[in-house]
Amino acid sequence: MSRDSGVLLHPTAFPGTPGSGTFGACARAWIDLLGREGVGVWQILPLAPTDGTGSPYSSPSGSALNPWLIDADDLLAAGLISSGDHAQLPSGSAERLDPTLATARSEAIAAALARHWPRQDADRQRSFRRWRRQQRSWLIDHGLFMVVRRLQQGRPWWEWPAPLARRHRRALAGLVRERDQDLLAEALLQWQLQEQWQALRQRARERGVRLLGDLPFYVAHDSADVWRRPGLFTVGPDGLLISQSGVPPDYFSATGQLWGTPVYRWSRHWLGGFRWWLDRLDRQLDLFDLLRLDHFRALEAFWCVPGGDQTAEAGVWVPSPGGVLLALHRRRCRRRGRLLPGGILPLIAEDLGVITPPVEALRDRFSLPGMKVLQFAFDGAADNPYLPANFAGGRWVVYTGTHDNATSLGWWDSLDSDSRGRFAALVGGSVHAPSWQLLELALASNADLAVVPLQDLLELGDGARFNTPGTASGNWSWRLDRPLDALAGPVHGFGAMAARYGRDPHPGQG
Repeated sequence: MSRDSGVLLHPTAFPGTPGSGTFGACARAWIDLLGREGVGVWQILPLAPTDGTGSPYSSPSGSALNPWLIDADDLLAAGLISSGDHAQLPSGSAERLDPTLATARSEAIAAALARHWPRQDADRQRSFRRWRRQQRSWLIDHGLFMVVRRLQQGRPWWEWPAPLARRHRRALAGLVRERDQDLLAEALLQWQLQEQWQALRQRARERGVRLLGDLPFYVAHDSADVWRRPGLFTVGPDGLLISQSGVPPDYFSATGQLWGTPVYRWSRHWLGGFRWWLDRLDRQLDLFDLLRLDHFRALEAFWCVPGGDQTAEAGVWVPSPGGVLLALHRRRCRRRGRLLPGGILPLIAEDLGVITPPVEALRDRFSLPGMKVLQFAFDGAADNPYLPANFAGGRWVVYTGTHDNATSLGWWDSLDSDSRGRFAALVGGSVHAPSWQLLELALASNADLAVVPLQDLLELGDGARFNTPGTASGNWSWRLDRPLDALAGPVHGFGAMAARYGRDPHPGQG
């Protein structure tokens, strides 16, 4: 990975459209701005549909794209929906993410796409049929899952009637016959989402901006993935959890964390040549240039908790075959021309928290960059691994904070006096702009990539925080409250500061 800089901003936060940000004009303007200012990486969160809390890390479909992100203006301009359809779309506030409104709009758009589909020209219909064949490994099951889920009023798949829950051939065939228009609408919506996203990816390439995505380690229990292949996961014949994921008790939680997703039956993945995992990684690298692997430590060993437990205390560490999986993935990436210079996988290891030497050895065996978060650096320990002076080499991605942290201004406001003093000492004087001074430490470090959340560039307080782990409401809903033009100054300042520290490898062409 070359020495570079980037900004973390999820597309749902773009302003100007009802319900949610989209892949439309605002996203194009954002890429143009990054390219002009020499900012080489745009990092986003998972693009998958969200769960009921709005989290993209627990999706009903790990390969699908989030329908909220479809841009209606672009569909109208392409002749895929009519002006009447566009005018009748549900409307409302563009100030906060509104899941109800965003869902209503995407469902209305999908229905309009299906209604107008017979009138599309032959070339467009051929393109869609070809894409549908190419994506059949996930698309068919995604469509079936979403259609049945609506028919079952959102109940989880293990509570559906047995013929559907257990995927009886006759029941699914009947569903395809009876709900062909609904299935067409789901497929058309996903096609247009991918068309819009790939247009953005091409624009980013032209402007020297790489796209950094994010892949959750586990998939949701109530998902098309588990419903389609339950044998790959620790669920019983009734669909209930036999064992589940989490992390053990630690300083922050006396009972640990329970995540409620099934863990992998790795023996079944071995027998299948890890095809499910390899296809999953391929799908993400069809969308992104680089990919962050969330909870990387579980590729070495994972915390396995009995399925019926209410805390994570009774879990045990179980080894994972991550080395074999990554070796197979590297071989496939080599065949497909996806390796970075030096034969390196285009992956970043999220290795935060208590990481053991075997996890570090797995990361280093494949030369994967790890992560450093500067907000964690000021506890007073001279050997704190998040202090820039302690970064060993440059194979790191350094952040002021991530989507799970307070904004840097919020962090500073809550910091104790001793930690404030240590921060002031490191920046060499008074602290007058903590967000930017923390950012300068990141840019000055020897980490190959320095990433800043947009909230820190704008010096926003904790009202702009994106997620607070361990809370079930009020997350994932922050959106920009200003037009993209208002970001020109901060992004220019970031690009200029990055260039002073040798971080300008991809000059924009915009």
